[in-house]
Amino acid sequence: MGSIVCKFGGTSVADASQIRKIETILRGDPRRRYVVVSAPGKRTKEDQKVTDLLYLCHELAEADLPIAEAFHLIRERFLQIAKELGVRVDLQRHIREVEEGIQGKASRDWAASRGEYLAAILVADYLGARFVDTEKLIKIREDGRVDESTYALLERVLEGEGLFVIPGFYGSTLDGRVKTFSRGGSDITGAIIARAVGAAVYENWTDVSGFLMTDPRIVKDPKPMRTVTYREIRELAYMGANVFHEEAIFPVFAARIPINIRNTNSPADPGTMIVNERSLSDGVVIGIAGKQGFSIIFIEKLLMNKEVGFGRRLFSILEAHGISFEHAPSGIDTMSVIVADSALKDKSRVLLEEMQKELSPERVEILSGYALIATVGEGMSHHPGIAARLFGALGQAGVNVRIIDQGSSEINIIVGVESKDYEKSVNAIYQAFCCG
Repeated sequence: MGSIVCKFGGTSVADASQIRKIETILRGDPRRRYVVVSAPGKRTKEDQKVTDLLYLCHELAEADLPIAEAFHLIRERFLQIAKELGVRVDLQRHIREVEEGIQGKASRDWAASRGEYLAAILVADYLGARFVDTEKLIKIREDGRVDESTYALLERVLEGEGLFVIPGFYGSTLDGRVKTFSRGGSDITGAIIARAVGAAVYENWTDVSGFLMTDPRIVKDPKPMRTVTYREIRELAYMGANVFHEEAIFPVFAARIPINIRNTNSPADPGTMIVNERSLSDGVVIGIAGKQGFSIIFIEKLLMNKEVGFGRRLFSILEAHGISFEHAPSGIDTMSVIVADSALKDKSRVLLEEMQKELSPERVEILSGYALIATVGEGMSHHPGIAARLFGALGQAGVNVRIIDQGSSEINIIVGVESKDYEKSVNAIYQAFCCG
């Protein structure tokens, strides 16, 4: 029987009562020996996350402004938890060191990482576990990727019996500076630990009982996803689904370690399993995700397909302005390039001028106000009628499809619709595949 790595998110360590739930969960399975914790999150909607307060303190210190008022909230938060749990560790000393470090103009990453650092010290003491700091063990390259030397370093430190508590979210650069992952990066830490110890399962404990097939703010009571593949979850995350930090997939995918998304507040719920392969008994389509805020650069030119280098010149113009593209469906004489409005900003006029000059098209225009929706599922390309069902549902809903793009991975079909039809489209697709 292999070990289990458990990552507990911000809501799971938000206060003493939540941390007691962690203790109960760990007692439920002796294989749960590696515990990765986030910084304390919100206790209520009006509350503040510890990490946000640490960022604020850093900004104040950089501006030579006092941090005492903001830092007081951090200090009291940790001391209240420690008092209620009855921990013995000298948390005051560690908190004082953090305050002094921020006042001394420590880096932004160092300041942000201290929420996880303090939480792990506190939880380790409460559980009678060994605290293992990730600062010198998780090596992060300048491009944000984890250096392979990390796994050997962790393997040596995490050997032996007993319980280990590890702070999430940070490591250090190859030259020793504290470096954080992007927000939500404790998911990545958990995945790294799972690979380092060869875990049987990576349990990611949060405040939801797994993933839903689509956004519950758009579709009422969508069905849960019980099993989903690594590839499917990456497609859904890329298209805006608030599911799982996509970079956290890579370490466990390499070792084929399944991820189980669980609910700290409902530990009996099975949650969602992320695996390498799944049975299609749950349905061919596993999820629907989308996002708004896109524009289409539409170009038409006779015999475009015969003009060698046309695509290269087009994308060179975008590259020169620092604009990446999402999709680029094309025909014989036409090409549509979808870009995010956030990347386009106020560059529309100059782009049109340069494209007219460099490409001499019959027509070029930028159309705004679009949304992209992905219908995702392994094996879609091998099941006749999927596309017909999708477009039939949109047609019946009175939605005009402006873009159609089926990825080369053959596990998704992406459609572009006007933003005004976005929610109507998501509902129509969900009803077609999940309620029939």
